[in-house]
Amino acid sequence: MDTQQPKRGFNWSSLILGILFIIVALLSFQDPIGNLVAIVIVIGAFAIIKGLFEIFVRNRVKELTGYQSKMPIVIGVIDIIIGVFLLFNIGAGVITLPFLFAFWFLFDSILGLLTAGSARTFSNGYYWFTVVVNIIGILLGIYLLFNPLSSVLTLSFLVGAYFMLVGITEIIYAFR
Repeated sequence: MDTQQPKRGFNWSSLILGILFIIVALLSFQDPIGNLVAIVIVIGAFAIIKGLFEIFVRNRVKELTGYQSKMPIVIGVIDIIIGVFLLFNIGAGVITLPFLFAFWFLFDSILGLLTAGSARTFSNGYYWFTVVVNIIGILLGIYLLFNPLSSVLTLSFLVGAYFMLVGITEIIYAFR
């Protein structure tokens, strides 16, 4: 009986994306009130990069696992639209940031749960880590959606915590 493990290798794009997520997380932990505008700009640019990454990596996931889904393309386009909106409407971005992040966290985390099965091909630990991170993302999204006023005050911390978890996930994936 020949049981082959999937071909494993180092993934530079996941490592770079993970490092970018962690840098954004660390930036969001500094001076939360004073950094709202900066967060809007950084997150806008980051959303565009992440959207492009989602679209680009979809084909790689299909090659490695055979899993075919249109959702990464849809999420990638939504990320790009959010990024452009934030970059060209900073004032509106600050006001709507809690709602944008709520929907972003929810959509991304739901997609992560829907595609978590493909993570099992790499390792059981990575699968469960992915599931936990995405459940936390859903909980953060629900919190932001239903508590927008308090969310503005804690947004930097919530965004930082979420991006830190996603950054760690991406770095782990890079070494799969």
